[in-house]
Amino acid sequence: MNAVLRVGVAGAAGRMGATVCNAVEEADGLVLTGRADPALGTTLAEILPDVDVVVDFTTPDSALPNALACLAAGVHVVIGTTGFDLDALREPAAASAGNVLIAPNFAIGAVLMMRFAAEAARHLEKAEIIELHHDRKLDAPSGTAARTAALMQEASGREVPIHSVRLPGLVAHQEVILGGLGETLTIRHDSLSRESFMPGVIAAVRAVPTLPEPVIVGLEHIL
Repeated sequence: MNAVLRVGVAGAAGRMGATVCNAVEEADGLVLTGRADPALGTTLAEILPDVDVVVDFTTPDSALPNALACLAAGVHVVIGTTGFDLDALREPAAASAGNVLIAPNFAIGAVLMMRFAAEAARHLEKAEIIELHHDRKLDAPSGTAARTAALMQEASGREVPIHSVRLPGLVAHQEVILGGLGETLTIRHDSLSRESFMPGVIAAVRAVPTLPEPVIVGLEHIL
């Protein structure tokens, strides 16, 4: 790994992408060397020779081919886009010098919320998830909700229903409501701005070159 990591951002003109660019520019040991986005007239292929890590905040249709292009070039990739088949990356990553870190949510509080929900699912009879996002989010349920439900099912052996809300004015919010005999427990996380995701994104960029496995899903594995 280089002393300074060169970072490119795919989807750099989007709201999340632009926030990631600012965070990388302000982070010690990282340098922003590429911005790929159709709105900027720059392709991913153009920036790949100049980067060590690509952060992808694009769309479900673009994230998989972007990641495959990164792996073919031996470039590490951090993916914040959800709604595509993650298994398609496992063989290419195993054959590449690049690693993949996929995080359904980069907010530290959201990672803790998922962990607490999985623990609570062991002890209360039933649970449901309500996830609320801005109306421009393309996938439903969200990757965070799907990941939470999977962790809860693994812990309890029970499926957890998910309800999705898409409205203007929201950023990213999730409630896990658990019920038992005569009681309920609500675990809620709110991202009030996109900056809430940046500590996790920067941690992922720094960690991805030295992952213990070629593909890791979940920010909790590096915290």
